[in-house]
Amino acid sequence: MTTVSIDADIKAKWPQGHSSYSPGSPEELAIIGIDLLVKELGTQAAQTFIAQIFEKYPTAYMGLIHSE
Repeated sequence: MTTVSIDADIKAKWPQGHSSYSPGSPEELAIIGIDLLVKELGTQAAQTFIAQIFEKYPTAYMGLIHSE
C-alpha cells in the first residue's frame, strides 16, 4: 500500500465555538472531516453525503497500491 502523509493546519469556526486540527494521515483527516460534516449537516445528512462519495468506488476497492 502507498503511505500518504498529510501536513495541514485546519482551523474551523462555527457560532458555538471553534477547533484547530493538525491531521497527519488520511484517517485523521477523515475523522476531522466527518466530525465537521456532522456538525454542519447533522448525522443523517452527513451519512447520505458520505454514501454518495462511496458510490464512486467499487465495493472491493483496495486503495492505491504502491508498485516499484
